[in-house]
Amino acid sequence: MIRDRGRIKWTSMMLPEHVKLLRDWAKEDTYEKRKELDEQELEMLNDVVSEAMEFGKLVSITYYVKHRHQLFIGTVHHVDALEEKLHVVDRFQEAQYIPLSSVTDIHFFE
Repeated sequence: MIRDRGRIKWTSMMLPEHVKLLRDWAKEDTYEKRKELDEQELEMLNDVVSEAMEFGKLVSITYYVKHRHQLFIGTVHHVDALEEKLHVVDRFQEAQYIPLSSVTDIHFFE
């Protein structure tokens, strides 16, 4: 049986800079693409945020940061239109600001 060690076999013959570039390249392959929203989806997100602020409902917010989609569950405290940020509070009463430009999806959490 052939016991091929894959990349380990070749790294001893490569410069450290090349190994780092290959690792960075492999990491970039795992990046997620940002979902672009159209006007109808933005209007729907606006309606959900308005209702969540008014009635204090839990929402799940999906936002894009550092080439990944993150999930946040909490209540919307207010929307800062000047700085274009969403002020949300999680279940442990910790506040977080999420930029409106990075929000990709908001749903009511049940």
